[in-house]
Amino acid sequence: MMVQHVFLVGAKSLGAYGGYETFINKLTEYHASNDRIKYHVACKANGDGCMDPYQTEGAEILSETEFEYHNAHCFRIRIPEKIGPAQAIYYDVKALEECIRIIKVQKIVHPIVYIMACRIGPFAGHFYKAIHKLGGEVYLNPDGHEWMRAKWSAPIRKYWKISEQMMIKYCDLAICDSVNIERYIHECYDGKGIHGRDPKTTFIAYGAETRKSQLTDEAPKLMSWYAEKGLKADNYYLVVGRFVPENNYEVMIREFMKSKSQKDFAIITNVNDKFLAELEEKIHFKKDPRIKFVGTVYDQELLMKIRENAYAYFHGHEVGGTNPSLLEALGSTKLNLLLNVGFNREVAEDAALYWSKEPGDLAALIERADQMTGEQRAEYEAKAKQRIREAYSWEYIAGRYSETFLKR
Repeated sequence: MMVQHVFLVGAKSLGAYGGYETFINKLTEYHASNDRIKYHVACKANGDGCMDPYQTEGAEILSETEFEYHNAHCFRIRIPEKIGPAQAIYYDVKALEECIRIIKVQKIVHPIVYIMACRIGPFAGHFYKAIHKLGGEVYLNPDGHEWMRAKWSAPIRKYWKISEQMMIKYCDLAICDSVNIERYIHECYDGKGIHGRDPKTTFIAYGAETRKSQLTDEAPKLMSWYAEKGLKADNYYLVVGRFVPENNYEVMIREFMKSKSQKDFAIITNVNDKFLAELEEKIHFKKDPRIKFVGTVYDQELLMKIRENAYAYFHGHEVGGTNPSLLEALGSTKLNLLLNVGFNREVAEDAALYWSKEPGDLAALIERADQMTGEQRAEYEAKAKQRIREAYSWEYIAGRYSETFLKR
């Protein structure tokens, strides 16, 4: 029986605080006993988001640069720390060079190299040809519209757009985590592939879980966190995610301040002092004791419990595909209030309530949510969990990837 070798490039580690990291962690976990697929995973050896195998339970150290985890072969890439935003590009390039080296040394037949995000467009043609020369194929997860993110300057946005176009051109299959992203790829890039071909695509979303947290309602870890942050179960609205403009934190906070809700608004994010100062200058959130920036939570069981115990969850993302934090909220939280954009409606359908960025719209929805009965919230919770089970469970998503990788 032939084993399909799959190289995963683009995530910082397995299981860190991020979409691709969570995806790779779950994919390798669910495929750990799959004897038809062997994963090779690039991990950062240093810098932001790196993975320390010596501190990772279940990791088997092979050498200073290699370890096994979830039955996947993981190799560590060290990056220079003083090259700023270019780190991500450097990391992907070095990881792909190492993939090619491993393929040659191990004489791997028909490998698949699966690249996550469109960071290295100028190098895409080179690596596509090198991998094809070895009998392999290049798969791509194009992520969301990176070139639309407000945090980038105009020249960098232009780079992202050009990079996206080049990486779509030089891939054998684009695996899109959203139907909207797949549609966008064809609208923009049909006829622009190699020899004028249309890009080949398929849709496979991220996954989520619907199980309950292993922590009880009285767990000391949870009680300590609540006491430290001044929160009570079922008495706070919640948001979890990166503090970036396109996630609309300013809108959510401003609207919450307008509302008459007696509950708190807990914000779990990696915000820094500069962002907080800018936000305070704009909307003066510090005068409202309900607004609570509570830092980050990396303990997954604790985070799951915090979601479960929230009165409701806000989701303001408007750029990107299927967002992991939205799936996790639908799998855990009773009531979800989502920004009304195509990506979010595609995922949640009728299992959530929707708001726009029009002044007053979200504030009114918050007050409506405050008046909902326990039975009404339970109905939304049941719909959300059913939606995750049917279309976004990790078991289902891992199965779709297995089919895709083994098709060739």
